[in-house]
Amino acid sequence: MIVRRLLVLLLWASVAGAATAYGEEISCAPVEITPGPTPADERVRDYPPVFEACDNGDESRLAIRRMNVDGEALLLTVDPQSLQTSLERAACWRCEETSDAAQAETRYLKALHPTQDSARPPALVNAGLIQGAGDGAFVTGDLCPTHKPLDRAFFEKLAAQGPHTPVALAVSGAWLAHHRADFAWLREKARTGALAITWASHSYSHPYVAGLPDRQNYFLRPGVDVDREIFETEKLIIAEGATPSVFFRFPGLVADSALLEHIRDRHLIPLGADSWLALGLRPRPGSIVLVHPNGNEPVGIKLFSRLMDTGAMPRPLRPLNEAR
Repeated sequence: MIVRRLLVLLLWASVAGAATAYGEEISCAPVEITPGPTPADERVRDYPPVFEACDNGDESRLAIRRMNVDGEALLLTVDPQSLQTSLERAACWRCEETSDAAQAETRYLKALHPTQDSARPPALVNAGLIQGAGDGAFVTGDLCPTHKPLDRAFFEKLAAQGPHTPVALAVSGAWLAHHRADFAWLREKARTGALAITWASHSYSHPYVAGLPDRQNYFLRPGVDVDREIFETEKLIIAEGATPSVFFRFPGLVADSALLEHIRDRHLIPLGADSWLALGLRPRPGSIVLVHPNGNEPVGIKLFSRLMDTGAMPRPLRPLNEAR
């Protein structure tokens, strides 16, 4: 291990030295992308899924995506214990291919492949992580495609709970593509510390046909390109200045076993909810609460406000990374 770290440091020093020789200075801090008018698919290129163990001499991470952003090679990495993601410069890390088996004892892989609950039968609807461990509640909001404005009052109420109030937002790419100002407003809430936002993917197009049964709808419709739905949304989130998390929420919370396996193969944790407020599912300690602050489901937002005002919402509100 000592020899490996020395090699990593020597590699980093050689890269930094080369950059200095050309009058440039390399920063190995996590990368922050500045949004711009250029389309995401022109800024974020060469975006393969990977699974690599990475080391920079001081820290270890797992890389789940490689990419080129504005001409620079970057990694989407996850801390295997905290589940926190970050965008890192590839030049600052030494990476080698790894496997789920090799990382099986990390908290990340245990969350990715949880022990099956024998009392919970396989479900077409609401599979994956539906309840967290411990007390409190995990507030999540879905931003599905819509022409309606963002319910900013919902986020202001959350922010009024105190600095860095956590909330996980499952973003569809089609929503983001038409609500860049709303997304920028949310990023500003995160930048100032009013909210601590976990950004999850909720697919790009959120496929749905009214009247079709679940087994033929959403991602189960013939012809849905699952990888495109995942990766185009992640690329758009990155191009707009945020960092995707390791969580993915299926449209309609509908998935079969093959879809669940596919998502996990892409090293994403399927996210459900045991308290979809608009459906009348009351939260309890550890609940993953689901609302739609995209303007499509005001009844859920009203119920959330009432639960907060009456003290019926389990406290504290906790970040989704702590759910498993």
